[in-house]
Amino acid sequence: MEFKHTSVLLHETIDNLKPKNDGLYVDATFGGGGHARYLLSKIDRGTLIGFDQDEYAIKAAKLNFADLLNEESTPRLQLVHDNFSHLKDNLVELGYTDGIDGIYYDLGVSSPQFDQADRGFSYRYDARLDMRMDQSQEVDAYQLVNTLDQKELAKILFRFGDEKFSRQIARKIVERRQNAPIETTFELVEIIKEAIPAYARRTGGHPAKKTFQALRVAVNHELDVLQTSLEEAIELLKPGGRISVITFQSDEDKIVKKIFKKYSEVEVPRGMPVIPENLKPTLKLVNRKPITATTEELGDNNRSHSAKLRVAEKI
Repeated sequence: MEFKHTSVLLHETIDNLKPKNDGLYVDATFGGGGHARYLLSKIDRGTLIGFDQDEYAIKAAKLNFADLLNEESTPRLQLVHDNFSHLKDNLVELGYTDGIDGIYYDLGVSSPQFDQADRGFSYRYDARLDMRMDQSQEVDAYQLVNTLDQKELAKILFRFGDEKFSRQIARKIVERRQNAPIETTFELVEIIKEAIPAYARRTGGHPAKKTFQALRVAVNHELDVLQTSLEEAIELLKPGGRISVITFQSDEDKIVKKIFKKYSEVEVPRGMPVIPENLKPTLKLVNRKPITATTEELGDNNRSHSAKLRVAEKI
């Protein structure tokens, strides 16, 4: 089983964690395991817990990392089939209650998820509207497209996709589904093309890109679970432990930046000579400006163009 995916900002993400041999680390978005394999090459005795809510990714990892998962002593790699919003509960269940030395997130959708036509993520393949990262989840893109009212649809397209024609697209969707449910990705693509003015369709890439992104984010509650997970990850970090987060969308980056700022800055009352313990910052920023791909990586991997990496350390 293949899960081929080129990891973005590979060395920058892992090297900034400063991995140590006996450390406990968490890969919150295991995917194809590119970051994981590099991290494990840097440590001899440490442990990595890999999370992924995509059953296909977990199955592929069990085959591709069989040597590490089946080590005679305590395996250096352990996999968890769950969303990264449940970090603490899963670590406790595995017996890890003393905190972690590092955690990293790659918030991009893995290439195999787009390339598997039947997953319904891509506007390039004709398939039933789905877009679920976790296939056991009940709500999918089909249900959102065919049940939300026009105002709710427009709000999702604008908020999560920054689609300036969100109202026109939502109106066209509601009009079309009155005749019959909108079943497939290509049906939705045609509706989007009809809703967007001709001049706009000729510029700015594929006309369905923003709508598909917005629906995917909404189906998987990506922004909500990100905030929850980041808060929990910071709590779990040991002093000196680090967190690395790669984002690909402006809304994701805003959440990471906001959370890091919340925990790295304090408002000290005027005239207070000593900062009380409860007011001291929890994090210090490793990089104030996000790390972006090098010219070489930009040439090798198109996905890296929108990637931003932020890193912070627990004080």
